[in-house]
Amino acid sequence: MESPPILSLLTDDLLLQVLSHLPDDSDRKSLRSACRAFLRLDSLHRTQLRILRPEFLPGLLRKYPKLETLDLSVCPRFDDATVTALLSRGRRGEWMRGIKRLVLSRAAGLRSGGLEVLVRACPGLESVDVSYCCGFGDREAAALSGAARLRDVRMDKCLDLSDVGLAKVAVGCGRLERLSLKWCLEISDLGVGLLCKKCPLLKHLDISFLKVTSDSIQAIGMLQKLEVLAMAGCGLVDDKALRFLGHGCPSLQVLDVSRCDKVSTFGLVSVIRGHIGLRQLDAGYCFLELSTTLLHRLKELKNLNRIRIDGARVSDSTFQILGTNCKFLVEIGLSKCKGVTDKGLVELVSACPNMKILNLTCCDSITDAAVSAIAEYCRSLLSLKVESCNLLTEKSLHLLGSSSLLLKDLDLTDCSGVNDAGLQYLSKCSELLCLKLGLCTNISAKGLSHIASNCSKIRELDLYRCTGIGDDGLAALSSGCKKLKQLNLSYCNEVTDRGLQYLSQVEELSDLELRGLVNITDKGLTALAAGCKRLSALDLKHCENINDSGFWSLAYYSRSLLQINLSHCGISDVGLCMLVGNLSRLQDAKLVNLTNVSVQGFELALRACCVRLKKVKLLASLGFLLSPEILNTLRARGCRIRWD
Repeated sequence: MESPPILSLLTDDLLLQVLSHLPDDSDRKSLRSACRAFLRLDSLHRTQLRILRPEFLPGLLRKYPKLETLDLSVCPRFDDATVTALLSRGRRGEWMRGIKRLVLSRAAGLRSGGLEVLVRACPGLESVDVSYCCGFGDREAAALSGAARLRDVRMDKCLDLSDVGLAKVAVGCGRLERLSLKWCLEISDLGVGLLCKKCPLLKHLDISFLKVTSDSIQAIGMLQKLEVLAMAGCGLVDDKALRFLGHGCPSLQVLDVSRCDKVSTFGLVSVIRGHIGLRQLDAGYCFLELSTTLLHRLKELKNLNRIRIDGARVSDSTFQILGTNCKFLVEIGLSKCKGVTDKGLVELVSACPNMKILNLTCCDSITDAAVSAIAEYCRSLLSLKVESCNLLTEKSLHLLGSSSLLLKDLDLTDCSGVNDAGLQYLSKCSELLCLKLGLCTNISAKGLSHIASNCSKIRELDLYRCTGIGDDGLAALSSGCKKLKQLNLSYCNEVTDRGLQYLSQVEELSDLELRGLVNITDKGLTALAAGCKRLSALDLKHCENINDSGFWSLAYYSRSLLQINLSHCGISDVGLCMLVGNLSRLQDAKLVNLTNVSVQGFELALRACCVRLKKVKLLASLGFLLSPEILNTLRARGCRIRWD
């Protein structure tokens, strides 16, 4: 008699514990496919779902009774008519009653009518994301305001939203705790002022890149529970505004004033005086030079653990004062700072042993001595960015490989000292998830094979213009980096069809840049499309030797594609119509300089995908040749047209 499968001996509680230790959705999917017990438990306990095709929504809602988060951001045909058809018949609306969070980002076809249906169907709704919905305006905000229990709303870059719509949300959703209005350019002091009066429970507010003045900051200062305030790029905010902030917001812990041109160190001093509990401060690209007064004031911030002063002029004494006054720093941003030296960094990291995140982008005076100190003192280092630090050599990678074994994110872009020997040392950092080696022309397949052999957890790899990388390097990647999701091979001209055949074995690849690969043809693209069926973003710009046969294969296999760049490709009328017509999830297409495509071909292709397309880039001359009808149809359906 056969013994029962070992999994059948485990209780549901133990099986759920196993599932909880699989954060990667692909691993969970594999387990669901292999084991009925896991499939059953996943159906009963799953709380999040991302929908790709709206017609499956009712069945999936029935299948997963405990859903709380529903993501419709990649559902290209989700509009008012679809919502009404799916949720307004009989008892269908009851399936949504448990939903607490809706992600509707980039749902360009959704208007006020559809939002009203969704709000009624989800009486317990607490969180909504409508960011980048180009048609979201005041009427849609009024519909959203019917969800009285809302606590978290994201409306980033809703360009049609004005103070009127914001007032509707503020009045109807008085329980709001988190609100993001980044890039909502029609919002003014009037709307922000009313918001602060009607939503006193706000804890997190993002007004970045709004044209607000000190009047808004004065109103925000009245929020007693506000903990996080982001106002990056608010060009009208000045030191006077920060003085208002210094006397208000007693709970403030995180402040972002980066790129606020009129803010100086004097304004920040006034904020620090009133907020000794501040934990994070982002003042990047605000001023040219840090004042000694500000640096000494930082000692009052006993809880400060993150500070970004990107673009500022610093000196060795700056780091000495920071090290003395901010011993608990875990992150510092020094990107493009002038005056960063080895001596200064040694002073800083030796005094801040808890440092986990260091951004030294374009600090081109540092050498291996600085990295030596970082490796010695920062044993918990997770992220290091040293782009364009050309004085670093393979010794730096040796030091990191020996001491920084927890490192997850490393940016070595344009570091000429990186070579194969350095990558061999670096490969000891087996926890790496993201590695950027763009413009490192001294590496080859040999160095990449060391990374592939020991860094199997890598999810993102950038090899932009690494001219020494060819097919053999991709062979190594395909055997060792099975979890790779994002890969940039643009202008790696040694890559041929053979390399793409190797790459087709990396089944989880979702974001791939192949720009300028003149040695790949339809044969390689066909192999890639057949193997990498999870591709969602593909850049083929200047891949001039791929013909229609390759694009037809892409249309057949790559049904998950959301973004594609075909600019300067050899595709024809038939190939373009076939491709965009079959890519049922395509939302973003770049179609510039397609010399083999006629005006009629563009017309037919755009008609085939206008229902789902949200962004398209075309040659400017086509604006006078395409029919007004198709252009108006695209715009009416929420598609943004960019002319090159």
